[in-house]
Amino acid sequence: MHFTITREALLKPLQLAAGVVERRQTLPVLANVLLTLKDNVLEITGTDLEVELIGRVAVSGESQPGEITVPGRKLLDICKALQDDASLEFKVNDNKCLVKAGKSRFSLTTLPASDFPATVDEPGSFEFAISPDELKSQIHACAFAMAQQDVRYYLNGMLFEVGESWFRVVATDGHRLAMQTVGVASDVTETQQIIVPRKGVLELSRLLSEPSDEKIALLFGSSHIRVRLKDFTFTSKLVDGKFPDYMRVLPKGGDKVVIGDKQELRQAFNRAAILSNEKYRGVHLQLSPSEMKVVANNPEQEEAEDQVSVNYDGDALEIGFNVSYLLDVLNVIDSEDVKFTLADSNSSALVESTSPVDALYVVMPMRL
Repeated sequence: MHFTITREALLKPLQLAAGVVERRQTLPVLANVLLTLKDNVLEITGTDLEVELIGRVAVSGESQPGEITVPGRKLLDICKALQDDASLEFKVNDNKCLVKAGKSRFSLTTLPASDFPATVDEPGSFEFAISPDELKSQIHACAFAMAQQDVRYYLNGMLFEVGESWFRVVATDGHRLAMQTVGVASDVTETQQIIVPRKGVLELSRLLSEPSDEKIALLFGSSHIRVRLKDFTFTSKLVDGKFPDYMRVLPKGGDKVVIGDKQELRQAFNRAAILSNEKYRGVHLQLSPSEMKVVANNPEQEEAEDQVSVNYDGDALEIGFNVSYLLDVLNVIDSEDVKFTLADSNSSALVESTSPVDALYVVMPMRL
């Protein structure tokens, strides 16, 4: 195997593939990335058995096809340490991968490509196309609500749900819920659901970080999701479980509507949070016509109070929330104003953007 490639062309696919690789591995080959050269296209594959990412880049000049695995992190560190305009020459000899760049020489240990675990292609149940920017914005809007290491393992990920003309993502950790829906064209006759694990969601978000006009293909399988882009293929195992019926969680019948300036509310919540209980992070929201008072206190008998002008003309109401949950929602809403719909002090709040984006957030109240 022999080829030459510029540092610039190699860096992005290598970064993404090596990002999937876990630092601590039970199998030595999982610390490696698979390099496959065929028809002047270099494929770089990284996997941790849960998530697999393949990056493709064209190779020009003289080359000899082949495949080998090399240490992912070390190769990435070598690339990063080289000059921007460097050109790397790869040669595989006697179980060593020799990398030359200018006056620099590196000899990396290798493991045979046959040891590298390949994702088995399974027949997809269905496939549809979506704009990468839309999918990225959906993940960004909802990822904060995913659970982390919850015993209810089906919450440690994100629900992807597709209907005849829409695609929705939903995340919840049992205390708050986030969902966003976009319109898509699909051949689905009945609604389909899969749960993508937390790591898969975060890696997919990294992959979609660059703006793109091209649609991407989303393939739902029985045990995998596959996302196909022009230069990348992303595959993730699914969480085997039943996602809760999120429609039952959406608060209904809230008659108290509050609209406030997102920036002012965020600043007031941040200031009040300074003197909230460090463990529970609770704040009281005291509503009266045209005004919201934000009050926090802690076991040291310290208290913070802030007032924000809001558009509200209902009855007086006092309700408690974890201030971190409110701030998480305000950090992803993209409109200047934000709308809260409340029923009483024991019911969840429904939080929405005032822009036409179809996103909903539910935050459970706290007893303070």
